[in-house]
Amino acid sequence: MYPTHIPFNKPYLSGNETRYIEEAVRSGKISGDGMFTKRCHRFFEQELGFKKVLLTTSCTDALEMAAMLLDIVPGDEVIMPSYTFVSTPNAFVLRGATIVFADSTALNPNMDPAQIEALITPRTRAIVPVHYAGIACDLDPIMEIANRHNLFVIEDAAQAIDSFYKGRQLGTIGHLAAFSFHETKNIISGEGGMLAINDLRFFTRAEIIREKGTNRSSFFRGEIDKYGWVDYGSSFLPSDIIAAFLWAQLENMADIQSKRTHIWERYYQALSPLLAVGVQLPAIPDYATNNGHMFYLVCRSLAERTALIELMRTENVQPVFHYLSLHTSSFYADKHDGRPLPHSDHYTDCLLRLPLYYELKDEDQDFVNQLILGFYQDTQKSPAVFPAANLPVSGE
Repeated sequence: MYPTHIPFNKPYLSGNETRYIEEAVRSGKISGDGMFTKRCHRFFEQELGFKKVLLTTSCTDALEMAAMLLDIVPGDEVIMPSYTFVSTPNAFVLRGATIVFADSTALNPNMDPAQIEALITPRTRAIVPVHYAGIACDLDPIMEIANRHNLFVIEDAAQAIDSFYKGRQLGTIGHLAAFSFHETKNIISGEGGMLAINDLRFFTRAEIIREKGTNRSSFFRGEIDKYGWVDYGSSFLPSDIIAAFLWAQLENMADIQSKRTHIWERYYQALSPLLAVGVQLPAIPDYATNNGHMFYLVCRSLAERTALIELMRTENVQPVFHYLSLHTSSFYADKHDGRPLPHSDHYTDCLLRLPLYYELKDEDQDFVNQLILGFYQDTQKSPAVFPAANLPVSGE
């Protein structure tokens, strides 16, 4: 057994988190929209080019706000990938929407834009592309389809901070976008999220929904002499303590991102020989960039992935598989229209995420790589044990 435990994730402290939390406490304003929240908002708007942003208590809350802003009602349909976290559909299911699942591409787990047109009906209201592993979906055809059919696009950019599509920051292209600062993400605040508002007709109402349906934000800016209940809403704004932690991370984003992409590139260089035996590595199209959020393998079968996980765990290494196709879930299987989604199911069975965190040492990463390469050297002696998956070729 390897003498050092190598976890899947380890939250990173950049240095000033606790100092800024103390500053927030001493300021006497630790509820929402304090000085650190305002600093974070300015950073995203001025440095990363978002038109308007609002910090939230989670990416889930940001998605729920988006569904509320679109006035999703029972009978509406929303198109999204099946290979995603439950927060993506839940935000719309809570409003009574029907989820129409699209398959992933053969290239990577992102939703296949070529499938979207056929899924649109008169009841379709929105498309929700999920930028898996921080790698951009092909947004130009998605936006073209949405504009032609008068639909909204909400980018689920939970994993996509500091990642780009044709030179544009992910989350700045759709009408709305949701980000996560959960402890497993690149930039963290423990829990936390953000709604990006690129269509400014939604901004004033977004502030109201975030503040329990009141125009309290306008009151504190001196725009009105009193505030009241003007719409439905909930309490979506985070404490300024959470924003203080986030601000310390944002100050060090360049360093965090440099280290994570370094680790990602070392994985790719070491494990690229696996491509020759049919093991898939993360694919980054020409239109996308890599933000170092995640490194994964797509094994050739469920049995192969299970055996690799068992080997790595016996050696004190903690790899993790990922989403279960939502169209086959116990909650939604009887609501799905029955279309097979083979690529989504393949990623469910075969995708394996490797340890990736700021403090991962080169020697620990080298051990992970050696374990994986040794495993495939052994299995290649008996290739029939792990047959390659027989999947249809994507239109891409």
